[in-house]
Parts: sequence; C-alpha cells; structure tokens
Amino acid sequence: MVVGDLYCSSKCKLKYCSKCLIPETHETLTYGKEGICNVCRQIEYKKEKIDWVAREKELVKILDNYRGKYAYDCIIPFSGGKDSTFTVYKLVKDYDVKPLVVSFDHGFYRPKTLANVKRTIKKLGVDFIKYTPNWKVVKKLMLESLKRKGDFCWHCHTGIVAFPSHMAIKFQVPLIFRGEPTAEYTSYYSYDEIEKADEKQFNKFVNLGITAEDMVGMVEGVTMRDLQFLSFPAYKDLKELGCMPLFLGSYIPWDPKENSKLIRKELGWEGDVTEGIPSDEFYYEKIECMFTGVRDYLKYIKRGFGRTAHLMSLDLRNGRTTKENAIEQIKKYDGRRPASLDVFLDYLDITEEEFMEIALSHVVAPHIPDLSKIKKGAPLHDMDKWDRTK
Repeated sequence: MVVGDLYCSSKCKLKYCSKCLIPETHETLTYGKEGICNVCRQIEYKKEKIDWVAREKELVKILDNYRGKYAYDCIIPFSGGKDSTFTVYKLVKDYDVKPLVVSFDHGFYRPKTLANVKRTIKKLGVDFIKYTPNWKVVKKLMLESLKRKGDFCWHCHTGIVAFPSHMAIKFQVPLIFRGEPTAEYTSYYSYDEIEKADEKQFNKFVNLGITAEDMVGMVEGVTMRDLQFLSFPAYKDLKELGCMPLFLGSYIPWDPKENSKLIRKELGWEGDVTEGIPSDEFYYEKIECMFTGVRDYLKYIKRGFGRTAHLMSLDLRNGRTTKENAIEQIKKYDGRRPASLDVFLDYLDITEEEFMEIALSHVVAPHIPDLSKIKKGAPLHDMDKWDRTK
C-alpha cells in the first residue's frame, strides 16, 4: 500500500490502495497482498472469474419465469440517472420486459434530469409512477440525519429502496430490478454472490443505521404515517409476495462509461456538469441531484477524498488512466467548496459555521482535514433554475 498524503489536504499520513489510490478512510476498505484493496480484488474477480454468459442465461431464465404472470413483469426503480436509465433501456429493448417504472423524488432533481426522465419514459413507452414526500418532513429528516451521521440523505437512501418495494406489494409484482451492484465500489457485498436489495441490505447500510421508528423518536412532529414509504415493508408482506429484489449488474458486466454512451445514442440522454468532477470526461456522473456537490464536500471533509478520487479509482481498476493523471485530476477537482452549499444552507436554515461544526464532528480517523487549503468552486450553469421554495 501507499502511505502519505497523495492528494488530500490532510495534516496526517493516510494509507492508500497501491492500485486504485483510495485511502483507508473509505467505508469497508481493507488492504491485502501488495497493498491492494478488497474492492480492487472484487473487480479482478468480476473480470477473471465470472462466467458472464452463464450469468446472462440465468437472467433470461429469471425473466421468463416472471414474464406475463403479473400486472407487470417487474418493477424498476428509476431516477433518470445513467444507471437506472440503462437498466430500463436494457430490460425493455433487449429482453422484451414490460416494467412498471417507479421514481422516488428526493426533492432536488435538476432540470436536465427531469427532461431526461420525460424523454426516456416516452421513447421506451413504459408506465411510470413518481412519489414525492412532504417537503416539511424531508427538511426535518435531512437536518437530523446530517447531525447524527454527517449525511443529510437519509430520506433519499431509504426512499429509493423502500418505495419500490411498497409498490411491488401494492401492484403484486414480485420481481424488482435495480442497476449497479454495490460490489462495484464497496465491500458490503462482493461479486462472488448475488446481491439483493432486501431488508438485510437495507438495515446493513442503506438506512445509515437509523430506522423509521428511530426517526420518529428523534424528530419532533414526525410520525410513522409521514414515513410509511421510507420504512421497509413488513417481512410477512414481502414473503407472501415472494419478492425478488435483484441487480441487473449481477447478471451482465456493468460499465458506466459504455452504458452512458449507449443511452446517449439510443435515447438522446443528456449528461451535465457536476460540482467537483471533470465533467467533460464524466458527463454522466451523479448529474441528477442539486446537492451532489454538498454531499461530496462532506465526504472530503470527513474522509479526505471526494467524487473525483472515486471516479479515478474506477478508471484505475479498469486500466483507463495512470496513477499520475489520477492524482493530478484529484488535486484539481476534489475538496472545492461547492456553490450549491449556499442553497443547501438556505434550505435547512443553518449557517455555514453550524454546517462545518457538524461535518468536523464526523471526521473519520486518521484523517485530519486542513480547512485552510479548501478553495471555492464555480456555480453550476443551471442554479438560477433551481426551485428555492422554502
């Protein structure tokens, strides 16, 4: 492994994977032989050990087993981002699936994503349902989650998994297909197993260790009626349905770059600029949310790396860049104070001082952030079109 301060503004020395350069503060990361991390080893397993022809045959068998037997062949959770768009496209066009496409609206979709959603739904000709939770409740949940976990996205994490599961029960559709498995970038699961978006996964890391019942006890004025689609459905209801929540990337090799090229060509899907990353190259990455930059800024403060480091690690694992270029790009883009932070602070009615105090209380050792080296990032081109309703 590499030891030092390769690219983060830190007052200490961190350990980094000798292959992908991700530091030890990354969740679930461990280092093995030659200083290579467990996520890199999972990608090696994905490339060298999995029989993808056999996996696809298994996918076809699963789809044939459910096709035409229910109101819909499957449920597909959908944000309009690259992964969910590719998932809908692939299942509809290549496997002749009739899905119910469902979207959990976290409240911060950007204009181009909303246009992508509309275009995709029309071009593919699929049924579509969107749910948006009560903004006044969401605001309380965001602040509580930020304070307790240094992550304001609890309602989004839980909603994007729980809501489609509730729709599966409502419409009596057992099969749910998501896109990218988490084994691509963490080690909660690995590629030698078929990952499922079930209650075990939900409680393992999706909900940040906070259940809906916990939130009711933490947040004044919030009841379980407010959180019915943010809590995982009852086990007995899912068992009775025979719910099967799978990832398409467990059955076909997942490649965000190639997937994005395909949906651009076939659906007219448009990329965008995202704060804190080289968007000319990664035009497809996390373009959906107004506050991607804020979330990555929190990650940088807490762990010493941001989204560009994450993206460079993927390219290093896939032999698409060099360590020298990766370090150069990370130093150039990671750790900028996002302009969207001003909007975020206004939404939650907190000051930047309060925000920083919360963020610093969640720093992951041995990282020690050096705030004096943080520079301001440029505003996004569409910020004047964002909803500022309070």
